[in-house]
Amino acid sequence: MRNAPRFGRSLSGRLLRLTIAAVLITAVLIFIPDLARERRAWLNARVTEAHMMVLALSGLHPEQSSRLVETGLLQLARVAAIRVQEPGRPPIVIGPDALPYPETQIDLRQESVFGGMGAALREFLLATNRLVLVRSGSPFRPGTEVQVFVEENHLRRALQRFAIQFWIASMVLACVTGALVYVALNWLLVRPMRRIIGSIAAFRANPDATPPLDPNQATVLSDDEMAIATRELAAMQQELHAALWRHARLAALGAVMAKMSHDLRGILAPAMLTADALKLNQDPSVRRAGDVLVRAVERATDLVRRSLEYVREGPSRPARTRFSLTELVDEACESLRELPLECQVENSIPATLTVEADREELLRVLVNLGRNAAEAGAHNLRIHAAQQGGSIEITVADDGPGIPDSVRPTLFRPFSASTKRGGSGLGLAIARDLMRAQGGDVDLVSSGGTGTVFRLTLPSVRQDVPAAV
Repeated sequence: MRNAPRFGRSLSGRLLRLTIAAVLITAVLIFIPDLARERRAWLNARVTEAHMMVLALSGLHPEQSSRLVETGLLQLARVAAIRVQEPGRPPIVIGPDALPYPETQIDLRQESVFGGMGAALREFLLATNRLVLVRSGSPFRPGTEVQVFVEENHLRRALQRFAIQFWIASMVLACVTGALVYVALNWLLVRPMRRIIGSIAAFRANPDATPPLDPNQATVLSDDEMAIATRELAAMQQELHAALWRHARLAALGAVMAKMSHDLRGILAPAMLTADALKLNQDPSVRRAGDVLVRAVERATDLVRRSLEYVREGPSRPARTRFSLTELVDEACESLRELPLECQVENSIPATLTVEADREELLRVLVNLGRNAAEAGAHNLRIHAAQQGGSIEITVADDGPGIPDSVRPTLFRPFSASTKRGGSGLGLAIARDLMRAQGGDVDLVSSGGTGTVFRLTLPSVRQDVPAAV
């Protein structure tokens, strides 16, 4: 993969270091309790061995129990002296005639857990060659107290040997655990992530020639988060492929329309001259036909201009004015009646309702919805509007056969759906863009055997917007 980070800065290297650090931190947390257990075990071993020596010596003949034997046993047990006190009997002492005076005492029977940890840490770090008296109960005879005199240096060396063994084992465990975690995470997380990054980089460099990522080859598991991420990325790449294809078609359409615009104006010029001549006729019906023809020619020219602007730059900025909605719907109904389709249009909008929008764009949306309904087979079309809170809702309902289920998910996407055979799929997409540019929207409310209902929403009228002239 290009521009892959070095191992030290990669996710794999950081996971390895993090795992080793976590194991070592855990070892630090358990070191002091283990050190305290080792100290107590060492002291208990001295007490047990000392009492066993006393029991062994008590079974020998007095002539066999010599000072030399006692001294050897004391050195073997690593103690300076032993004193055993049984209930109702005189104490048994092994060691010098005069017992040494201890500099400190440890009673294992009363020492707490935390006290033992503090003592172990102090003896491990700050131990001196002091003489320590250790008191404990006998493991062989209940009620018997065993006292041993030990040198603190012996205890410190035992604790140091334990610490060396502990940290060697901890380092080995940390390295082995880190390696296992590194391999597992590298296989389950890092490798799939690298494949995702590689696919993203290749797609960015050449989206047309880069195939979408295969989710089945990106990760070894099929139900974890990485598998979900790869599937979502593959779906996004497929959608982007389709979007790029649609945008390429839009660019081609814009180029074609740019070439057609000049020729279309030339074709419509004679029609405009004829319409102007008809408007001068004495017959009212002929003059009315001239007016209709003039508006149709102007609307056709404006449609070409707006479509060209939409393809080049998106929807233009609407010229918002305040006007009567019922008059606009009457004009839309008149335009629909001129179509060679059998569809009756009913305008049920209150005469007092005014809206704030771009008049030509809203007229274009209504005519488009009505023409779609008529071409789909609707015989009746009803347009209604009402104030709903802070917005105005316009409903366009027909009695047509409805929109197929396969078309509904992509109904407002350019080139992806069409409700009629041979359609381009641009009409509803442009209608939604025009409505959203005015602060509103268009939605499909329902569609089925009883007809189709679209809802247009517009913001309520503001007082600072001028009325249409």
